Amino acid sequence: MTTINESLAGDFILVGFSNHPQLEKILFVVVLISYLLTLVGNTAIILISCLDPMLHTPMYYFLTHLSFVDLCFTTSIAPHLLWNLHGPYKTISPTGCAIQLYASLALGSTECVLLAVMAFDRYAAVCRPLHYATVMHSRLCQSLVGMAWLSGVGNTLIQGTITLRLPRCGNRRIYHFICEVPAMVKLACVNIHANEVQLFMASLVLLLLPLTLILISYGCIAQAVMRIRSAQAWRRALGTCGSHLLVVTLFYGTITAVYIQPNSSYAHSQGKFITLLYTVVTPTLNPLIYTLRNKDVKGALKRLLQKDRAQQSEKL
Repeated sequence: MTTINESLAGDFILVGFSNHPQLEKILFVVVLISYLLTLVGNTAIILISCLDPMLHTPMYYFLTHLSFVDLCFTTSIAPHLLWNLHGPYKTISPTGCAIQLYASLALGSTECVLLAVMAFDRYAAVCRPLHYATVMHSRLCQSLVGMAWLSGVGNTLIQGTITLRLPRCGNRRIYHFICEVPAMVKLACVNIHANEVQLFMASLVLLLLPLTLILISYGCIAQAVMRIRSAQAWRRALGTCGSHLLVVTLFYGTITAVYIQPNSSYAHSQGKFITLLYTVVTPTLNPLIYTLRNKDVKGALKRLLQKDRAQQSEKL
């Protein structure tokens, strides 16, 4: 095991992957590339959705918010993770730890609800196509996004504050690479059964409830398409919902494995790698999924590039 520099008194020590120094070098490269792709990909989706009038629809309004959440979510984790992976200091200040915990928990919780909102939008588009514009009006879209943000921030203020107020009796070694609620709770020197119950209940509300709504939405979509019995309808539904369903699978498949799994296995490397997937890798893949599988986004990008070339030609 490599020696972790603990000279900064009062700081938390993020043990992370320090048991595997060779792995840290590989992870540094992977995280750096993933973070750069996340910055470029999500920023591109936000700009394209805002600049192209053809994408001023509820679906891309929600997608813009999802990209913004992913951008901020990864930024709250990746820069400090890269610093720790590259250098001998595996520390984070109490203030930095609190900021990271609040930011990542708020953004992750918001994304859970936002993905459910996007599933409802796809349900309205496929099952109520003639009334879609009436159902998904701008005020409702803004309210749904506001609800997603408020639920994420509200959950964070409750869970984060309770977690940080737990007495730690000098325990500073966090057996993880980020300040996350399950890892921080483990530092407490008092009975944490009530906190574990609270964490589990919050996971049920903010993970399983939105996931249930997503499954119900796609169940209704599948029934509607099967009644049509048309290959073209199947292709249209797959094109409309395929990207979102793939993103849901990646995000929920990883985050539920961390927050619903038994507490006794959380501190092991398996939990760290799964956390790495939904905090760094998944936000990188989301823009690729939505651009490679989406003709509207590719068409909008082509129109913007052609417009830019035309403007440059006029200047010449």
